[in-house]
Amino acid sequence: MTGIPGLPPAAPTAPGRLPLLGHGLQLANRPLEFMNSLREHGSVVRILIGPTPAYVVTDPAVTRRVLVTEVDAFAKGGRIIDALRVFFGDGLATIADGDQHLKHRRLMQPMFGRAHVATRGDVMIEHVRAATAEWTPGVPRDTYEDMNDLALSTFLVALFGSDLPDRVRAEFGGLMPAIMRGTIRQTILPGWVTRLPLPSNRAHAKRVARLRALIDETIDHHRARLESAERAAPPEECPAHRGGTSPGGLFTTLLTAEHPRTGPLSRQQLQDEAITLLTGAVETTGTTLAWALYEMSRNPSIESRVLDELDAVCGERPLRQEDLGSLPYLRAVLKETMRMYGPAWLVTRTATRPVVLDGVPVPRGADVVYSPYLHQHDPALYADPEAFNPGRWEPGRAKDIDRSSFLAFGDGRRKCIGEEFAWAELLVILATVVQRWRLAPASGPPRPQAIVTVKPDRLRMTPEKRSFTRGAHSPAD
Repeated sequence: MTGIPGLPPAAPTAPGRLPLLGHGLQLANRPLEFMNSLREHGSVVRILIGPTPAYVVTDPAVTRRVLVTEVDAFAKGGRIIDALRVFFGDGLATIADGDQHLKHRRLMQPMFGRAHVATRGDVMIEHVRAATAEWTPGVPRDTYEDMNDLALSTFLVALFGSDLPDRVRAEFGGLMPAIMRGTIRQTILPGWVTRLPLPSNRAHAKRVARLRALIDETIDHHRARLESAERAAPPEECPAHRGGTSPGGLFTTLLTAEHPRTGPLSRQQLQDEAITLLTGAVETTGTTLAWALYEMSRNPSIESRVLDELDAVCGERPLRQEDLGSLPYLRAVLKETMRMYGPAWLVTRTATRPVVLDGVPVPRGADVVYSPYLHQHDPALYADPEAFNPGRWEPGRAKDIDRSSFLAFGDGRRKCIGEEFAWAELLVILATVVQRWRLAPASGPPRPQAIVTVKPDRLRMTPEKRSFTRGAHSPAD
C-alpha cells in the first residue's frame, strides 16, 4: 500500500480478507497457521475482524515496546479483554491501567510471594496424591479433562484451604468448566449477539451469578473461621498477624489485606479477584499439564530423564515442597511445553494515542494484538521451533534466547502476578503424577486447538502404576 509523502507508510494488510468478514474465517478455521503466516508480511501487520482493523505485532522486540518501554501508549483492553471483563469484572487481569490496578496488585502481591506460596506446597502434594490414587490401571482416561479438574481442585485447596466444605468444592468444580466454555463463546461472537436474550446467554449469566454467590459463601466461611481463630489465639499468633499463612489458604491474605488509604477490598472486588484466579487455574495450568504428559509419553528419552531426576531427589518417599527447587529438568519440560503450546495464543491492547510502531502508524483506539504462540514459534529465535526440546532451557543454552520472546506470563507491569504460584502448582502436579503413574497415549495424536489457550482437541491416555524397584524409575507410594 502506498503511503502519503512525508508520513510513515501504512501497515501491510494480510492477504485473504473477505467482504464483511475480513480475516474472521481464517482466525476461526486456522488461527495458529494464520498467525504464523503474518510474520512474512512485516513486524506490524493489519488484519480485519469483520470491518474492524487490528494491528498484529510479529516481532518480539516491538511487542516489548507495547508491554514495557512504551506501555503508557497501550492500555489493557481490546475485544478479548472487553468480553472477559463482563465475566471477570474488575479483577487484576482485566481492570484498567491506573491507580486502581496498582492498588489491587500491591494488595495481592504478598499472597503470591515465594515464601507464602511455599506454605501451600505440601497441602497441594497431599491433595494430588489422594486424587490420583483413584485412577484405575489400564483404563484410558481423558487426560485433558483430568488435568483441568486436578488443576482446579488443587488450586481450590491452595486458595481456600483444606477445610472448604465438600459441597462447595464440588460445585466450584462443576461450574468452572461450563463457565469457561460460555466465556470463550462470548469472546468469539459479536457483542450484539451476546446481549440477546438467547437461552445460551441466559444460562451463562445464571452460572456466573451462581459462581459469585458461591464465592460469597466462601468469603463468609473464611471470615467466620478467621474470627474464631482470632478469639482463640493470642494476638501475635492470629492469622492476620501471621500474614495469612494459616490452613485457611492464600485467600486469607486478601481478606486481611488493607490499603493505607482505601482500606480492605470490597465484597465485589473480592469476588472479581477470586473469579480471575479460578479461571487461570482451570485453563492455563490444566492445558500445560496435559501437553507435558503427552510430550513425555512420545519422547521416551525425556521421560526417562525426568524419572531419573525425580528418583534421585525423592528416592522411595513421596514428593515434598522442599524438593521443587531440585527438579530443574522437570521445570525445563514445563517451560518447553509452555513455549510450544502457549498457554495464551492471542492477547490484545488498545492504543491510547496515535503511535508509530516500527515505522507503522497505529491510530488512537485501535486494537494492537500480540501472540505468544507466534513469537515462541519463530525460527529466527528458536532452532527447530516445532521440535519439543527441553534442553534449550538448560543453563548455558537458555541465555542465548531473547527473554522478550517467551511470553507465557506476559511482561511489564501487567505481567502475571501468580507466576511463582503457577510454577509451584505445575511442578507439584506433574511430579506427583509421574512419580506414581506412567501414561501412554490411547488415541491418535492430538491437534492443537486455539480457543483461549492452545488445547489438545482430544487426549486419552492409559495410566499404569510404577512398582518400585530401585533404579527402574518406580518409587513406592
